[in-house]
Amino acid sequence: MGFKKDFVWGAATSAYQIEGAAYEDGKGLSVWDGFCKEPGRVWQDHNGDIACDHYHRYQEDINLMKEIGLKGYRMSISWPRVIPEGVGEINPKGLDFYDRVIDNLLKVGITPYITLFHWDYPYELIYRGGWLNPDSANWFADYAKVVVERLSDRVKYWITHNEPQCFIGFGYYDGVNAPGFKYYFSDYLRMVHHVLLSHGKAVQAIRAHAKTPCQIGYAPMGLTSCPATNSPTDIEAARQATFNITKHFFNNIWWDDPIFFGRYPESGLKLYGDAVPNFPADDLKIISQPIDFLGLNIYQAQKVRADQNGNPVDVPGQTGYPMTAFRWVVEPSATYWGPRFFAERYHVPIYITENGMSNIDWVSLDGKVHDPQRIDFLNRFLLELEKACDDGVDIRGYFQWSLLDNFEWADGYKERFGLIYVDYPTQRRILKDSAYWYRDVIVTNGASLQNNGAAVNAAFRFERYASG
Repeated sequence: MGFKKDFVWGAATSAYQIEGAAYEDGKGLSVWDGFCKEPGRVWQDHNGDIACDHYHRYQEDINLMKEIGLKGYRMSISWPRVIPEGVGEINPKGLDFYDRVIDNLLKVGITPYITLFHWDYPYELIYRGGWLNPDSANWFADYAKVVVERLSDRVKYWITHNEPQCFIGFGYYDGVNAPGFKYYFSDYLRMVHHVLLSHGKAVQAIRAHAKTPCQIGYAPMGLTSCPATNSPTDIEAARQATFNITKHFFNNIWWDDPIFFGRYPESGLKLYGDAVPNFPADDLKIISQPIDFLGLNIYQAQKVRADQNGNPVDVPGQTGYPMTAFRWVVEPSATYWGPRFFAERYHVPIYITENGMSNIDWVSLDGKVHDPQRIDFLNRFLLELEKACDDGVDIRGYFQWSLLDNFEWADGYKERFGLIYVDYPTQRRILKDSAYWYRDVIVTNGASLQNNGAAVNAAFRFERYASG
């Protein structure tokens, strides 16, 4: 059966990570603009002031997307570029930029998937309490309305938030990402609630103001546990581990159940106890507005087995287990079990909104960028995704992270995730071997995956993709 005929093969980026032009054309400050100015916060004190200079080079980048053959492009809108102070006056030049990007994508036949928020929170709103302020949900909904009114005559697919576990957990609890705060756990839970409420209100705003029929989704982390064996007990243990509640912000159901079920999970309410804020009962009705799909950002997974009582137990990796340059474990079955488990629980179509790897990439003496590890990684993960499709999981599309090497948050420009190599001093772009490989995957709708597995001779792969 394989991938559906209309399967969306895409790549993804986010505004702060690629746009640059941090102080141009009326853009306001984001929390990342401020965070990067504090010495020691980001690796080697890197910042996103220029990033990939996509603000000025978007046409070149779209041409490269076309060369790769992308069917879809997932991008985010910079809230402070559109509304510099987060609320109030609109910046027409910011909206004009996104107009041009959307128009040029459509001109070459690439469908835009718009993420409204991918971590670049307006700096001025921090002075008003940020996500701790109950009004923050309304601020976000008002921003969503502005964007939808401008772009929805051409944009069908909308995503409210990207990885809220990260931008709240890392930004306001661990403090390792912007804005770099460390709040009490009770405050963390209050912000979670306001983010979820902002999601619901944004869904309402999109539905109320979209000028054409729309599809709305949400893209949390797809934290996945995989069974150590295919025994029913291990599979059930992995499912249980995937949806267990923990007191760490890395869990799924505290962030997802309210959206799909209209309630917080009982196990979490019991574990968190008095730390859970009081909130109006009607909030959950707003949070649980119907949505059309669930995006999952999946990079790695933990293998588990069932103990004698059926409870999940982590299975440690064997000595020398494969890791990416980011030191993330390589576990391809994540893109089988993740979509399967989430689809079985929430009964919605699935998109893989991010998947990829950081690799040690550089320009070779022949002027090309050879990244066989990325090709092998993507091949393995996509074969597992195809198995999930074969087993009946409704998977609509796949967005590789990332189109371009880019600013990787607190790790600066150290990590390279792109299909396209970016030489930051010159802003020169080079399609990596993996970009040409991915082009074949797209052209064949995944059929080429069966021919490019571990049995493919490395020299053949080098010769084929080095030639472009």
